[in-house]
Amino acid sequence: MAGYVIVEIEVTDPVGYEEYKKLAGATVAKYGGKYIVRGGAAETLEGDWQPKRIVILQFENVQRAKEWLHCPEYREPRKMRHRTAKTKMIVVEGL
Repeated sequence: MAGYVIVEIEVTDPVGYEEYKKLAGATVAKYGGKYIVRGGAAETLEGDWQPKRIVILQFENVQRAKEWLHCPEYREPRKMRHRTAKTKMIVVEGL
């Protein structure tokens, strides 16, 4: 089953976050992932969830998604993300 990484992001340093995005994409691709959603407009349909930015990544499976998150190539970009944004991240199995 595919593995989807879903991230809710509040960018706190837009310039730094742009630099992060430049580095992160190559690591996602290296681990066979692809962006399904990358910050498009979001509209709340139910509840009070008001995310600033949503990113959804698709990987071959959940294990591969976790390998990407913890890989050496993503170590520094991940630190950049933590410095430039507040994030919540989950991984979920999908179709």
